[in-house]
Amino acid sequence: MMKSVWKFSIQMFFLFVIYQVGNWTARFFHLQIPGNVIGIVLLFVLLWLGVIKLEQIELASGWLLKHLGFFFIPISVGLMTLGEIFVSKGLPFLIVLIVSAFIGLFFAGKVTQTVIMKNEKEKVNYHDHAI
Repeated sequence: MMKSVWKFSIQMFFLFVIYQVGNWTARFFHLQIPGNVIGIVLLFVLLWLGVIKLEQIELASGWLLKHLGFFFIPISVGLMTLGEIFVSKGLPFLIVLIVSAFIGLFFAGKVTQTVIMKNEKEKVNYHDHAI
């Protein structure tokens, strides 16, 4: 029990450090990109390059994903105070939301199709060579 709490704490600290590096980078270079986005890109690059392994952050990131909806509550409450802006500029917001949702869905679908096709080709090639 104590070992898993320690492991979780270290992983959470590591994710927090990556988040802070993203924030620092955005402030230091005066970027128009939020620091948390830079942090997630940094995390992706580190995972992709194999600098860190998924197992090294899996416990903490799994917990964060499990409770992701909880983290949207403050944002939702904050949006309630912006009713005036939504009334005056609601249509452009709606258009941006719809277009960005379709773009996200399109690319998620394309990536999923590519991964499935790659896995099917690997299975076929494995079975061909195994015989």
